[in-house]
Amino acid sequence: MAPSIAFYISGHGFGHASRDVEVINALRAHDPGLSIIVCTQVPAWLMEASLTHPVELRQVQCDTGLQQLDSLQIDEAGSFLRAAEFYQDFKTRAADEVEFLRERHVQLVLGDIPPLAFEAAGAAGLRSVAIGNFTWDWIYEGFPEQIAKYPELVPIMRDAYRRASLALRLPMHGGFAGMERLTRDIPLIARQSQRSRAEIRRAIGLPAGPLLLLSFGGYGIRGIDPGIPGRLAGYTLVVTDDASGRELWGEGVTRIAGAQLRQAGCRYVDLVRAVDIVVTKPGYGIVSDCIANETAMLYTSRGRFPEYEVLVAEMQRYAR
Repeated sequence: MAPSIAFYISGHGFGHASRDVEVINALRAHDPGLSIIVCTQVPAWLMEASLTHPVELRQVQCDTGLQQLDSLQIDEAGSFLRAAEFYQDFKTRAADEVEFLRERHVQLVLGDIPPLAFEAAGAAGLRSVAIGNFTWDWIYEGFPEQIAKYPELVPIMRDAYRRASLALRLPMHGGFAGMERLTRDIPLIARQSQRSRAEIRRAIGLPAGPLLLLSFGGYGIRGIDPGIPGRLAGYTLVVTDDASGRELWGEGVTRIAGAQLRQAGCRYVDLVRAVDIVVTKPGYGIVSDCIANETAMLYTSRGRFPEYEVLVAEMQRYAR
């Protein structure tokens, strides 16, 4: 029987999944016979667009993260209500995962970085590896008003994290309390384009001159001033067909559809490589993409999210 890994990936945003695809690709390149089951609520298309080898995708809720109103605004009350409902029957959820892990003869559990992965692995008697730049208990502690209403959340998460066998901690990190003896610091994990800027621009059909890419992920942003493109003298604004920048689909804006990227044999990271500046909010996925592809970044604040301060402080050392 081929070795089998279950990889639990947080459904919060795209940053976790985008870096984990690179991990999966590296694992499969090292051992083509390895069986990997990805357990997540991340849309299948996001994974499939970058995977070099097929894996089994299993749709399962493994955490609740934070509920976003858009890419810059968090529904704090809603986030903690959802988390309280999820962790209320955490042991039952873990028992269901134990049954799945045993049924599929899984030998190792990876998690980026839902507590459920490590709770289930521990109960199943399996080794588990945490991968990430933050832990969710640390994120939730950044909202003391909400934690006062739901004091049970952090202890549940922290106890589950302590069941991990190893923690691989990425740069620009926070959290990992109680996991110090398990933690090993590792370099950046990021997507990197293998093509030149000029080659990508030709393949996609991007206009000449300086390009700005508006990148706010699937959550999008609200209330963009539609007059912005007209004030960007000398620059062309590039938007994609997700929720970012629909208000700007007009004159002076180049819209790139996902199908257009695929037809050109390109991924989103190639678009990051092709432009001069990415306009975004600081999140691990897009920050690491910009660092790895040497693309300058112009960023805005993103509301009260504990990771923001760490990323802003640390990314000055790596990003343009």
